[in-house]
Amino acid sequence: MRKLSVFNSVSLDGYFTDAKGDMSWAHKMDPEWLAFTQENSKGGGTLVFGRKTYDMMAGWWPSPMAAAAMPEVAADMNRHSKVVFSRTMDAAAWENTKLIKGDLVAEVKKLKAADGEGMVILGSGSIVAQLTAAGLIDEFQVVTSPVILGGGRTMFEGVPRAVRLTRTRTRAFENGCVFSCYEVAGG
Repeated sequence: MRKLSVFNSVSLDGYFTDAKGDMSWAHKMDPEWLAFTQENSKGGGTLVFGRKTYDMMAGWWPSPMAAAAMPEVAADMNRHSKVVFSRTMDAAAWENTKLIKGDLVAEVKKLKAADGEGMVILGSGSIVAQLTAAGLIDEFQVVTSPVILGGGRTMFEGVPRAVRLTRTRTRAFENGCVFSCYEVAGG
């Protein structure tokens, strides 16, 4: 069975977007962070998005600005296979993207059962919450940024029960960010 992970940045007070939906506070450009980002982007597998995150990513990574700012990451983001879940989109134009309009939980179960490398959800808080509630996420990769937003959205709004996790690794960065990786306890 394919592994499903989440990779998101959160503020110290637990939000992955601020009250206006902005995530720019999570973007770092120092050499250590860029090296980490480049290494992460080289992995295989499928990127998974909801419509809002897809629109944001598809508006940036194929652009000449992304290629100039982060050429290796941009190339990797564009080459990866991608899945976007949306009931409202008619087509997904970003290269290597499959649009899925069906039931999220049922479709992710099919994707996990298929052959292939792992999958990682980027952003997409409502998808993260739904798939956490359904017990379909195997790993949570969270970057805690040294900022307090005072409000916004969490990745887990509406999750109906506690989900116990086991920390598998951490890494602290000079910019104050801390990367932590968790697996579902007993999973």
